[in-house]
Amino acid sequence: MAYFQKMKGITKSPPRPGLSEIAWSWLGAFLGIAAVALLHYNFLAESDLVMIIGSFGASAVLIYGAIRSPLAQPRNLVGGHILSAIIGVFCYQTFHGQMWLAAALAVATAIAVMHATCTLHPPGGATALIAVIGSDNVHALGYLYVIVPVALGAVTMLIIALLVNNIPRNRRYPEFWF
Repeated sequence: MAYFQKMKGITKSPPRPGLSEIAWSWLGAFLGIAAVALLHYNFLAESDLVMIIGSFGASAVLIYGAIRSPLAQPRNLVGGHILSAIIGVFCYQTFHGQMWLAAALAVATAIAVMHATCTLHPPGGATALIAVIGSDNVHALGYLYVIVPVALGAVTMLIIALLVNNIPRNRRYPEFWF
């Protein structure tokens, strides 16, 4: 019975953020994803490279909408994505004959490595998974996937987060770098 009691939670939900906070989160997310998309569609559209991956949408939630979260800090954003990308590519290249195994190993190992390196960033799990289950274009990138789209996209979004999140007086980003 104590096991099920833990599932009830221990606190109430936090209050809804104010309209200003919502507006700044929206603006940051719009500009961050727009910057990554512009890089993709204006510079990489004619190549086999990709710039937009689904995990960047989840990163946008954290770095523009939950800016005080430890999971949203620069070390976590960049480090979590890069480490997870390396792990995802390795797992795909090593276990692509058993996609279920490659997928499970990529996500689980990415979580463990992010924990061990203090770079936990939940979208990193998706970055590792995308390296395994992504398109032929993603697979063809091999370890270049770590640089483009992952590192370049994460750094682009970080630059926008630094610029936008520090405009209003009541917002400050980052909480820490290392």
